[in-house]
Order: sequence, then structure tokens, then C-alpha cells
Amino acid sequence: MKKILWSMMIFLFVGCSTPVSKTELENLNGYWEIEKVTFANGETKNYKINTVIDYIELKNLKGFRKKMQPKFDGSYTTSNDTEFFSIVETDGSFELHYKTEMSEWEERILRISQNSFSVINEDTLTYTYKRFQPIKVNE
Repeated sequence: MKKILWSMMIFLFVGCSTPVSKTELENLNGYWEIEKVTFANGETKNYKINTVIDYIELKNLKGFRKKMQPKFDGSYTTSNDTEFFSIVETDGSFELHYKTEMSEWEERILRISQNSFSVINEDTLTYTYKRFQPIKVNE
């Protein structure tokens, strides 16, 4: 039942939006912070400040995502955890297929631009990210 509901939600989101092109996928490279999460019931949680951001690196439809903590001097502290993924084109849209030692999951890319992107997961949570703009405090 969960898969059917997820498929229906994906169909609605994808059917009502402009498809993501393969060339736009390169926009995923870089530092990102969560802007908001939209739940299946339509409620939204906005994130004003993020102490942890995501670094995404993509090449030839394979890549990884790491959690980073920005510092005031412009550098980053990173975790040792890396989430590897591949991008698969399915029914005219692109999916991120993640695999770690602990889990596997998928997210469908809803839209991408140079400054933002959105994905929806199997639990019908939509994550909207914005490009991270570092704050550098000069000494």
C-alpha cells in the first residue's frame, strides 16, 4: 500500500512539473542546506538556520553526499559518514539511489536549478534545498 501511495504522489508531482534534464543534474554539485520539508499531509517545516549542511559531488551519474559543519572562518568540519548514490532515469524522471552499510533508499528529483533543488522520498516527504552561502567572519 505504501508503494502505491508513493507512486501516486510521485505521479502527481512529476506530472505537474517540468521534467529535470540530464544537464541540470550537474547543478547538484556543491554545498546545500535544507530550506523546508513538506509532509504528505501538506504541512511544512521551514529551516531558518542549519548547523549541518550537505556536500554533494556528482560525476557520470554517480556521487556521494557528506554532512558538513561550516565554521566561521570559512572552513568545514566533516563527518566520516559518506552516502554514496547513483542516478537512474526512470519513466522520464531521475532518481537518486542511495546505499550505505546500514540502509538503501531512493529519492526522486522533482526540480533543480543553480540555487535550489527538491526531492521526494518513499515516505512522501519533500525536501527542498537551497545553495549554502557561507558566512565568513573576518578577524
